[in-house]
Amino acid sequence: MKQIAVALSLIIASIQPLSAQALMPQSASTADYAVKTYEVKMVESLTKLVSYKTVSAEGYTPDTHPEFIGFKRELSQLSQKLGLDYSDHGYVILIGLGNSKKKLGVITHGDVQPANPQLWKSNPFVVDMTSEPGKLIGRGTEDDKGAIVTAMYAMKSIQDKGLVLDRRIELMVYFAEETDWDPLRAFLKNYTPADINITIDAEYPVVTAEKGWSKINVVIPPQESAPMSDKRARLDSFSGGAFSSQIPQQAQAELSGVGDELHAVLKAQAELQRGMQYRFDSDGDALIIFADGKAAHSSAPEDGVNAVTHLAELLSIHHWPKSQAALTQSFIHEMVGLGIYAEQFGEIGYKDDFMGSMTLAPTVIKQTKGGTEVVMNLRRPTGKTPELLDKQTLNALNDWQDKHETELIDIDTYWGAPMVMDDAPHQDTLLKVFSHFTGVKDPKPVAIGGSTNSKLFPNALSFGPTMPGVEYTGHTENEFMTHEQFMLNLKMYTAAFIELAAEK
Repeated sequence: MKQIAVALSLIIASIQPLSAQALMPQSASTADYAVKTYEVKMVESLTKLVSYKTVSAEGYTPDTHPEFIGFKRELSQLSQKLGLDYSDHGYVILIGLGNSKKKLGVITHGDVQPANPQLWKSNPFVVDMTSEPGKLIGRGTEDDKGAIVTAMYAMKSIQDKGLVLDRRIELMVYFAEETDWDPLRAFLKNYTPADINITIDAEYPVVTAEKGWSKINVVIPPQESAPMSDKRARLDSFSGGAFSSQIPQQAQAELSGVGDELHAVLKAQAELQRGMQYRFDSDGDALIIFADGKAAHSSAPEDGVNAVTHLAELLSIHHWPKSQAALTQSFIHEMVGLGIYAEQFGEIGYKDDFMGSMTLAPTVIKQTKGGTEVVMNLRRPTGKTPELLDKQTLNALNDWQDKHETELIDIDTYWGAPMVMDDAPHQDTLLKVFSHFTGVKDPKPVAIGGSTNSKLFPNALSFGPTMPGVEYTGHTENEFMTHEQFMLNLKMYTAAFIELAAEK
């Protein structure tokens, strides 16, 4: 419904007068030329880049990981073919057009999130264009390999037209955006970034504020097992989630001693949960419940259906004897529930008028040697200090520990800094470009829950590649970008680069 509403708004807006400030003629004409000339080659190049499984792996760097090495080689060859300069700095690749000392920075990343092949219609690292016509389905199509391809062909189109640049256009491809920003911080110590930058890793029309990526991790300690003589139904295991920045699509629990009556009640209750599918498998005395929801980027938990929280909700209909799994289920149900705004987590929830509400989602529940680790991903707006949030978090955790007469271990918090960039000199230009190509009258900057590398650069604004109000699929299973959006992005990036970098 959200996508339909956005589409209708764009149609309505298209019959309204556009911004009075028009684009330069060469911006619009070169944008049209880019699509007419490179539409097929764009898809071919994206297909090649997606084929590399650039998922970060412990013990490897971009210079030692075979998939990253192959990806870099592909980028180098494509740069040479398009007549763009290329330089490899380990974790960072720079691809540029022009020699001016002044620069327009374009920030992207080449690493991607893991993908569970069992949850995809086909191989996630092969672009699927047939199962859903009009979509380019594959890991990285939206986040961020599609953006890399788009920027490179935009630069190629500008070069083809022989436009004189007042600023060098410099595309930066970073290789650990999803996992570790420290190598980028180290690179920036000896690198002079552009004074105006565009991050193409978020949404339109222009992002001027980002919440801070944050976390609360706790470990539920091991508990003494109930004696064999105890014939009560027990919750023996509880787990779910794949990685910290994805709303988990799957979760599972193993139960024992469940009689026919409780089994029937659980099944009946499961059918009442909207957006969830459950499978109940029996194996001797064990009952295994598989929960399947909907994955989403953890910065937008409202777009997903969290299998972990829903399974905890389902299991809350019965009082389970105390165990490590039962405490884990109780913690999620009591501290989070089905809410997404930290409504039940003591007093940590709050809201900023522009950036919106703090969000909280349990994203990974996994068994470790020391207990069950509960990973919660939060996105915090401006309005509270890390010190206050730590205090409120510990108060809430202490209350829960006292209630259950247990002690959580390895409590770990991190409060990322929100970013507000409301005075960047190129904001109006980007809004003008968006208005021209979409027909949206008088677009306004937006805030997002995501956290991009733009925080590390001066005057950095995010510009696409996703339309406002349309669900972002970058961290989901079956990630995709529509072919139509891919081409619209090429038009908008080509025009934006010209408006900001070409000699007036």
